[in-house]
Amino acid sequence: MESNQYREVNEEIILIDIKGNEVLYEILLTIDRHEEFGKNYILVHPVESPKDEIELEAYSYVENKDGTKGSLQEIDTDAEWDMIEEVFIQFMDETE
Repeated sequence: MESNQYREVNEEIILIDIKGNEVLYEILLTIDRHEEFGKNYILVHPVESPKDEIELEAYSYVENKDGTKGSLQEIDTDAEWDMIEEVFIQFMDETE
């Protein structure tokens, strides 16, 4: 897999959980797989999590037709999870 299939971002976003709480997350990676799965992916972790216990979350997203970012969606398939795991392992290998 080529490393240009993801981009390290290190920006922050606020996500609202099911209880309505706002939680600040850092965007670790974005993964462009629109051609393969028809959507892109984002890996995030809570900013407030301890550095030795990072909890990653992954979501898919499709940009709106006007080019703005769309909403985050749950990952649908095992194939998507396998791809995300492969990209994350590659990212970790490259950062060590």
